[in-house]
Amino acid sequence: QVQLVESGGGSVQAGGSLRLSCAVSGSTYSSYYRGWFRQAPGKGREGVAAIDKRGRTSYDDSVKGRFTISQDNAKNTLYLQMNSLKPEDTAMYYCAADATIASMLSPLSYKYWGQGTQVTVSS
Repeated sequence: QVQLVESGGGSVQAGGSLRLSCAVSGSTYSSYYRGWFRQAPGKGREGVAAIDKRGRTSYDDSVKGRFTISQDNAKNTLYLQMNSLKPEDTAMYYCAADATIASMLSPLSYKYWGQGTQVTVSS
């Protein structure tokens, strides 16, 4: 079992920055892969960025160059640094984890999910 708790969301103007955190507890084996996903109102959940225990990363094209995923294995915490935020980045952001996955950015690959943290970007 893995428990995930997100924090760091909020409201920011376009061009601003936010850093999301996700505290991970439970089985480290079951959280080998970790990712950030988002869901805007009326839309499906989409992958934003993901990382594995070795540090291999994957990003959605829409956030490349603006968002950075990282992890502190000592603190068992996942981060998402979001810069140059745009109104279209507005969504509920979730972190997720699993031991094995088919695709790093596919929500269907992940079994364990946090409750989410809201990010709102105004123009």
